[in-house]
Amino acid sequence: MKFTANQIAEILEGNVVGDGEVKVHTLSKIEEGVEGSLTFLSNPKYTSYIYSTNASITIVDKNFNPEKDISTTLIKVNDAYKAFSKLLHFYNEAKLNKSGIEQPSFISSSAKIGENLYLGAFSYIGDNVSIGDNVKIYPNTHIGDNVKIGNNVVLFSGAQICSETVIGNYVNIHSGAIIGADGFGFVPNEEGVYSKVPQIGNVIIEDHVDIGAATTIDRATLGSTIIRKGVKLDNQIQIAHNVEIGENTVIAAQTGIAGSTKIGKNCMLGGQVGIVGHITIGDNVRVQAQSGIARNIKNNEVIQGTPAIGYSDFNKSYVYFKKLPDLVSQIHSLQKELKALKEEK
Repeated sequence: MKFTANQIAEILEGNVVGDGEVKVHTLSKIEEGVEGSLTFLSNPKYTSYIYSTNASITIVDKNFNPEKDISTTLIKVNDAYKAFSKLLHFYNEAKLNKSGIEQPSFISSSAKIGENLYLGAFSYIGDNVSIGDNVKIYPNTHIGDNVKIGNNVVLFSGAQICSETVIGNYVNIHSGAIIGADGFGFVPNEEGVYSKVPQIGNVIIEDHVDIGAATTIDRATLGSTIIRKGVKLDNQIQIAHNVEIGENTVIAAQTGIAGSTKIGKNCMLGGQVGIVGHITIGDNVRVQAQSGIARNIKNNEVIQGTPAIGYSDFNKSYVYFKKLPDLVSQIHSLQKELKALKEEK
């Protein structure tokens, strides 16, 4: 698919400087631009590349004026970074704009399907499933019995949506994610042998949620594991049974959250954070990467470390952490001096 500079400028509400009919078919970084590609310049550190780039079109801020000759056609906009982000969204929608039902695939006769469904090959839709309008289900996706899916949902290849799961509108679930597998529930007997506790709850995903590749969200033992509106989850996150994550919270990769923990709204959790079960984390909390949380956290706290403490306290403590070998050496020296003084007496 090719677009001219004039067409792109119309989408971005920008002005063309150069050849308005030049065409592009791909996107590139400015330092790697090739003929037929479109790029952007927003960071002044990359300004030098605009004089050497081979990209056919470059999006720039409207106040940019080249100091030397350039070969690329410019599209001037109010904010080059935001304009390029808008274009990426447009490009991605065009790339993913598939339709129809591919074969082989299976749809249960009891399933209810909305308008404009795309169903990729080797996908499975179970009994009593309800799917809304404009849903895209890419190949090798499994949707279990009694699942409910809203409108404008995208399930990428290999996603597994287990039975009873409820998914809202405008949700994206990426490849390899598993939603609604059994929670980790076992009870030991007198001999130390573990028996499984049936997990009969479900998972509820509210509107405008994004779930990264290979992330797992377990069904509740009873009730629901709940991911609230606007939550964004990175790849390879583990969310255990009966966890609740509040609105607009974002969580980075490899974070693990144990069962029945409640996380508030507008929180930000860095990568590889570990959180014990049955605690409550308040609203607007910031957790630095690789922290371990073993206690309730109040609203607006910023924490780091294992066990996690206040961010500023951690930084102050770190000054001493890194000096521990020197401090130990000084203590040993003082002990020797003190011993020598005692012996002199």
